[in-house]
Amino acid sequence: MVLEACVENLQEAKTAETRGASQIELCGRLDLDGITPDMALVEEVLNKLSIHTKVMVRPRGGNFVYTEEEIDVMAVTIEFLKGMGVQEIVLGLLTHQKKIDIVSTQKLAALAQPMKVTFHKAIDELDDPVEGVRQLVSIPGITAVLTSGGKPTAKEGALVIKQMIKAANEKLDMIAAGKITDKNILELAELIGADAYHGKLIVGELD
Repeated sequence: MVLEACVENLQEAKTAETRGASQIELCGRLDLDGITPDMALVEEVLNKLSIHTKVMVRPRGGNFVYTEEEIDVMAVTIEFLKGMGVQEIVLGLLTHQKKIDIVSTQKLAALAQPMKVTFHKAIDELDDPVEGVRQLVSIPGITAVLTSGGKPTAKEGALVIKQMIKAANEKLDMIAAGKITDKNILELAELIGADAYHGKLIVGELD
């Protein structure tokens, strides 16, 4: 079972690895649901950890509709992370109509290669996350989707996540998220059957 711990500093990252996390998602400002972390922290984590490290690319908190200038900032960040040897990035871009911003997502996913790209929980803001998966399948470079099925928790979104898994047709990894902890992971894994499970407490308290 792939367990992905969401962390925002080196100590949390090291603790997550020690406690059995398969991989981490490194973010800044988890109080804003995660933004691009400090580059010095990224370098530190890459040097200290041996497990797979994913890095959030999000220039600010708030919504996922970005200006051209913000998309340019994301592009520069992606180039920088690629040069540092990061293995995978996490991003998500929407339009004002709450659809996936396909053009910008294609642009950034192409720029990121050969890094893998996870499309994050921005997908949960769509009216139809299942249709969103069908669109992401056709974008080269997108390798995974992080979702709670459009609901506050993975348990509430379980049915939709299962439909998203089916829509992915084994072309994208589906990562379930939303209040998943070391206490309920076994129950939710049996219920959902995702490729991986994500959370701040996925391997317990990290502080």
